[in-house]
Amino acid sequence: MEKATFAAGCFWGVEEAFRKIKGVITTRVGYTGGHMKSPTYQDVCTDRTGHAEAIEIEFDPKIVSYEDLLSVFWRIHNPTTPDRQGFDVGSQYRSVIFFHDEAQKEAAEKSMEAFKQDKRLLGKKIVTEILPAKEFYAAEDYHQQYVEKKGRSSCLIRF
Repeated sequence: MEKATFAAGCFWGVEEAFRKIKGVITTRVGYTGGHMKSPTYQDVCTDRTGHAEAIEIEFDPKIVSYEDLLSVFWRIHNPTTPDRQGFDVGSQYRSVIFFHDEAQKEAAEKSMEAFKQDKRLLGKKIVTEILPAKEFYAAEDYHQQYVEKKGRSSCLIRF
């Protein structure tokens, strides 16, 4: 099994999109990329911890490739809006690919270069960061599989 970590706005919808993919074994939402240890949702919402709402995915690379997961990442959010996805505003909603090794870093950079050719960008600049994975802090239990538990529609902004 391998791990992938992405931030693409509201983590509820991001998790829901990845949970449906064959080969994704587990998902958990949480916070990463910041400077505060063990932040809570309330801490992250202050926009002062440096953390992004993110999803950590455990996947079977024999069934789904990291490149396939990157393809989903680019489709489920708008990578051209800094610190924002739809109505959600703040640095915790930024677009980030957190890589776990050099192969993931290279794949992420390659996928970004390919996505720059997408006609839907309409000349807009991609603001997605590609950063080394840091410690991942799981969000509170009520955030895990939130869309599934609450039966709500997703909060994703499809690109």
